[in-house]
Amino acid sequence: MTEQHGSDTGPRYAARRRRGGIVSFVVGLVATLAFFAFFPGMPHVIDWGAVLASLAVGALARAGCRAWMAKEAEKEGKRIGHF
Repeated sequence: MTEQHGSDTGPRYAARRRRGGIVSFVVGLVATLAFFAFFPGMPHVIDWGAVLASLAVGALARAGCRAWMAKEAEKEGKRIGHF
């Protein structure tokens, strides 16, 4: 039998990681789109470059959030699966 180290392991932790990844992706995406849309001195047009940059920033935010969550789980001694 496997021992669970807390109430935040297994499916609950996986759901928390998934939710955190989704939220961080959306925040990175929206923040970057808002930057390109409202930053003074830039054309106020969202072009394909801005969309691709926003997707890249969202993906980086998601990866950063998941890495941070994995690091925190390791500190607490929780077992986690692969990304």
